Amino acid sequence: MLKKSLLAIATITTLGSLSTAQADEFLDNRWYAAPFGTFVQPGGDRNAHSGWGGGLGLGKIINEHLNIELRGLYQNLEGAKTNGNWDLTGGTVDAQYYLFRDKFSPYAVIGVGGINTTHNGDSGAGFIGEAGAGFTYELHDNFLIRSDVRYRYNNNFNAKLQPGTEEFHDMTVNLGFVIPFGEKPKAAVVAKVEPTPPPAPVPAKLDCSKLDDDKDGVNNCLDKCPTTLPGVEVSIYGCWIVDVKFDNDKDIIKPQYFPKLDKVVDRIKQYPDMAFEVQGHTSNTGSYKHNLNLSERRALAVKKYLTKGSHSPNITSHGYSWDRPIDTNETEEGRANNRRVQLEVDGKAQQPLK
Repeated sequence: MLKKSLLAIATITTLGSLSTAQADEFLDNRWYAAPFGTFVQPGGDRNAHSGWGGGLGLGKIINEHLNIELRGLYQNLEGAKTNGNWDLTGGTVDAQYYLFRDKFSPYAVIGVGGINTTHNGDSGAGFIGEAGAGFTYELHDNFLIRSDVRYRYNNNFNAKLQPGTEEFHDMTVNLGFVIPFGEKPKAAVVAKVEPTPPPAPVPAKLDCSKLDDDKDGVNNCLDKCPTTLPGVEVSIYGCWIVDVKFDNDKDIIKPQYFPKLDKVVDRIKQYPDMAFEVQGHTSNTGSYKHNLNLSERRALAVKKYLTKGSHSPNITSHGYSWDRPIDTNETEEGRANNRRVQLEVDGKAQQPLK
């Protein structure tokens, strides 16, 4: 009765920890295989000596604190005196709660499952519940040592394998390793934005706030794209922004933006000797690699529309991810301004924002 109570307390405590775990950002969500060997110390109710076994687990990392794992096992115990050997074959579904993830990572574990027991020529199916604690030690991104100690409760449901009891209480010590599948996810490295070099000296009589060299309506002090064609639709920073809004993580142009793009086509045709680059830009939300791919696909989609599928050597496309912001990435408004499709004339790139 005492051991049953201990199992119930351990189960309730661990489940409580799982329910209150904080959902911090954690990138690793890989599947893994976990072969292991087992030392079994049976309780006195089995009338058996200690034994050995092994098994294999297949699991998934759910978040920073939780793993779910399906385990199969086989164990053999030598019977004491004239009592026959015990062969145990079964499996459990485990929940592992990690206190933290690091090179050394301690965890608590609970598991429930079924087991088939063979003893003295008879066999019977039963229930097992396990609770314990252990740790992993990371030797490599794709190889960890793992060990835990568990208390096991086993009820064989009137199989009558041992006179006087159908309930057994064992201790297991498991030692093995964990092999995650695939490359370990890494946190995105935010590109360093270099400060804008000091502008060339301007004669005192010239006031940049009163000059607009490219005639786009934005004065030279604010203009980040000083070669924009006159009369085109520009942002507050003087860049030729193609006002196309894409669905989240998509690169398909919606029909509602076709009229605006048609106007861009008409304007480009007026300058057949000029080169144009369709640029895709993003904010710094998400990974750099994903944003680079997304910005390239969106820029290419706009280019294809502007050229109507035909080859046009004076129109190219390029994705820049978040490398060339025109506004701050510290506010939602600034990030929205940075998520844009932009046209550059003569391929002259804008200067990074300070």
